[in-house]
Amino acid sequence: MTEGTYPYGFGGVSVWCDQLIRGMPGYDFHLVCLVATQAEPVVWSLPDNVISMVKVPLWGTPPTGAAARRRGGLPLRLLRQLIETLLDSSADAQGRFGCALRELFEYSSRYGNLSAGLASDRAVRLLSEAWRERWAGSEQPAPTMHDAVTAMQLLDHCLRPLSYAPVRADIGHAVTNGLGLLPALTAKWQHGMPVLVTEHGVYLREQYLQNRRSPYRWPVKALYLGFMRHLCAVGYREAETITPGNVYNRRWEERLGADPSRIRTVYNGVDPANFPALTGEPEVPTISWVGRVDPIKDVETLLRAFCLVHREMPEARLRLFGSPPKGREPYLQRCRALATDLGIGEVATFEGRVENIRDAYDAGAIVVLSSVSEGFPYSLIEAMTCGRTCVATDVGGVTEAVGDTGLVVPPRSPVLMARACLTLLRDAGLRQRLGAAARARALEHFTVDEAINTFDEIYSFLGSGHPVPTAYVEPGADDQSGDKLPWETAG
Repeated sequence: MTEGTYPYGFGGVSVWCDQLIRGMPGYDFHLVCLVATQAEPVVWSLPDNVISMVKVPLWGTPPTGAAARRRGGLPLRLLRQLIETLLDSSADAQGRFGCALRELFEYSSRYGNLSAGLASDRAVRLLSEAWRERWAGSEQPAPTMHDAVTAMQLLDHCLRPLSYAPVRADIGHAVTNGLGLLPALTAKWQHGMPVLVTEHGVYLREQYLQNRRSPYRWPVKALYLGFMRHLCAVGYREAETITPGNVYNRRWEERLGADPSRIRTVYNGVDPANFPALTGEPEVPTISWVGRVDPIKDVETLLRAFCLVHREMPEARLRLFGSPPKGREPYLQRCRALATDLGIGEVATFEGRVENIRDAYDAGAIVVLSSVSEGFPYSLIEAMTCGRTCVATDVGGVTEAVGDTGLVVPPRSPVLMARACLTLLRDAGLRQRLGAAARARALEHFTVDEAINTFDEIYSFLGSGHPVPTAYVEPGADDQSGDKLPWETAG
């Protein structure tokens, strides 16, 4: 089960999915893909062991539900229970939300889609009344009727996967929590299918980050994020096994209620044959960046950092490889405009997607990752496998990946990022030593064969009805704290 990624989008999660499926030819895979509409094209060539694929659109025309209309819509009791749990942040409310979610699915299975009930006038009135009671006597302005309409419409679109027939398989592997897990939950509830959840980034954390700039008013944001918080908690509770891509994710999952005995950390890996060690460097000091051009990758901080680098090292260049996902084109335009405003438009070049990703790492003497949120980024371990030294922000599993083979800086810190880049660009010997150590670390801990062997074992246990062993390997990255950066504390 995927959400907005494989096989309809590029990026690290899609790479991971393709690696896993191709690396396990003895398994047949059914894809259940949450998409925005029915119009998205498939951008990956699917392996032969993908034997079926179902699109579940969250927007557009809802599934048909004549039986639901004849019956008169969702029961008032169920609508009230759903709304009350979303306005309650307690642990007890999470359990009641899970019960309501399952009832919604069972109702949809019998009578058709849920859209007519969730977006009905009755549902909007119930939410408005609940909000009015909650904010009675408060000095804050009460939520409006428009807020209630918007919030219920959002819930309608989020819960549309409950209206699709569950797939039947031996194991349901969701490569995300949240909405992408809903098809796995329906299959578990109807067919008893065991559920495996793999999180590359922390779904709930990314929802909070993305909603900082959403167009909705605060009551809608609060209800929506409450829904996501409860949904993720249900996902952790219902999963037989949870496989975070790093220990950082594991800590978030445990804090959100995941049973530690069900968690097994599995790191992403790359094929060393595709990333042999690079020889030589560009003739001029060059920084390379690889990724999708998206706000979560924080290209703007990178541009501001490079502006500082360029002031001290005028010959330096920044080359950015990647394209924006659909709908994020304005962010690319904003980044280009920022580069021009900073006076680096001629030396910071946006070069789009590159056919061979190794060429992007070869283009720079160092590689920078500037994200504000990550799981266990492929660009980082690919660059390390090539023998390139990295400057990366301290998010997600980055410190676990880099260890002591690169320089880690706080996110959204252009001055510190610039200082780290200049440290490496000015010292060829340091670059070479750290680059060699980075390659050795990647080959020891982060190969695709190790990851696939681990999932083969997990599939075997789940498919036979046995609990999965919880032992996991941690490369030993230590948390860094204090005012000084890690490489400045020695001596």
